[in-house]
Amino acid sequence: MDDRGIRSVLGVARSVLSDLDLEVVLERVLESARELTGARYAALGVLDESRTGLARFLTAGLDPQAREAIGVLPRGRGVLGELIRDPRPLRLREVGAHPRSYGFPGGHPPMTSFLGVPILVAGEPYGNLYLTDAQGAEEFSEDDEQAVMMLAEFAGVAIDHARRYTGAETQRHALQQTVAALDATIQIARAVGGETDVAQILELVAKRGRALVSARALVIEQLRENQLVVAAAAGEIPPGLANRTVDLQHSVASAALRTLRSQRLEEEPNRARFERHGLGRLGVTATAGLLVPLVYRGHAYGVLVAIDRLEDGPGFTADDQRLLEAFGASAATALATAESAAADRRRQRLAAAEHERGRWARELHDETLQGLAGLRLGLSAALRAAEPGDPLADAVRQAVSQIGDEIAGLRSLITDLRPAALDELGLEPAIVALAERASRNGLEVDCSIDLAHEQQRTPGRLLPELETAVYRVIQEALTNARKHGHAERAVVEVHEDATHVNVRIRDDGDGFDPQATTDGFGLLGMRERTQLADGSFAIDSTPGRETVVTASFPTRHADEVWKSTG
Repeated sequence: MDDRGIRSVLGVARSVLSDLDLEVVLERVLESARELTGARYAALGVLDESRTGLARFLTAGLDPQAREAIGVLPRGRGVLGELIRDPRPLRLREVGAHPRSYGFPGGHPPMTSFLGVPILVAGEPYGNLYLTDAQGAEEFSEDDEQAVMMLAEFAGVAIDHARRYTGAETQRHALQQTVAALDATIQIARAVGGETDVAQILELVAKRGRALVSARALVIEQLRENQLVVAAAAGEIPPGLANRTVDLQHSVASAALRTLRSQRLEEEPNRARFERHGLGRLGVTATAGLLVPLVYRGHAYGVLVAIDRLEDGPGFTADDQRLLEAFGASAATALATAESAAADRRRQRLAAAEHERGRWARELHDETLQGLAGLRLGLSAALRAAEPGDPLADAVRQAVSQIGDEIAGLRSLITDLRPAALDELGLEPAIVALAERASRNGLEVDCSIDLAHEQQRTPGRLLPELETAVYRVIQEALTNARKHGHAERAVVEVHEDATHVNVRIRDDGDGFDPQATTDGFGLLGMRERTQLADGSFAIDSTPGRETVVTASFPTRHADEVWKSTG
């Protein structure tokens, strides 16, 4: 840097040093940095007390509208965090090309070239000065870097003097944590805003949660049908961890879900449970850890498991716990919303499928079936009018017999698509008719049915969607028993008590491994229908032995709905 440049820096420094008000000093440092380098934008990040993030972020060059469009200002991740981790000057031609680039939020103006310089106060890191978009050049020069480094030195002196006269910043740490917790909530809300795919939300939560508390790894264990499943993870995790199950009864996660309180692995009982029944059994190693339940309106959706703090760790602080709990509350809200939206879509899809089944059944009955019946009558009349010994008589007789078989098959198909008995007579007659059809196809079925409406214990039938769910579960179970299990006999039990409709289908077939066939549409369909009716579903089977399918549905009758809405 030449003499002229040095004089310019000194002139700017005098301006910076001329005031003892801290806020004025920070504003003058920003404007002076822009003046020295010709940068379009300048920012000054003030470190928090832990010196791992930014407590404040001041800008110059942005009008109020641009600042409002950006929303929540950075807290020290990505390229900005690089200077926090390694407080040395950083000069980039293209900020987005840096491997730690975090990207810009929506509404943020585009930025290219970058120059960052640390500010030291009394020999200790205080914050960083950031400059972007060198005007008239593709990048900032070495002279720009030297000038800003010199300005940062003067700024450190000015800030030190200003702080001495301004006085202590009372309760700053408490305020900082409050802001950080709010930021955590806003971050996840923005990240998943409008997103309803559960898998994508869990992935976002894992990544943002890990960065929030600087964890070596963060794992999300999600509650699915009375199981804890590894649904998402970020950081250092062993391969093949996804979709593995964790013991719901004895793991640390179960304690967090049962008490709805955070748990720490540093406590010896928790460590033993982690190693024996939790993620430790799946190959996850941990020196320290923090488990936070995901709870929304009293309902638990899973657990966040943060493993080993990278900075000043491995243990997590009380502030980390508060931050992760605030983050977890926001994540649980997003997850609950996404699961509700997904369930609504599945209900709509199943309702549309049932409607389409009904439409096809009506069209096949009204057009195809009646057409075949008419053709059969015509051929039968022609056969009666044929002369004895007519060579075509045998062909016509064979055609009439084949048409009869096709009509019987078509009637069976129409009934499978949408049984008229289910709509017109009720659930019990429909199940009995289903059992009779199965018996004609080689599977002997015994039925034991006790439904409140059919036994005149209630005036109204079960809700139509509940009747359909029960019927389809039984239908699919009998189909699987005959086609895949080669069963010869099955028993269907349907019993309704004061609160539930309980279904049990047992067959004497070959059995199978339920874990190995979870991709089959039939099993998924039964499980999905039961879940959407707020019920429970289970399959007990192993190769070479009988299969037992059980489902339980909360009871709801049409008359109850009428009373609640009337």
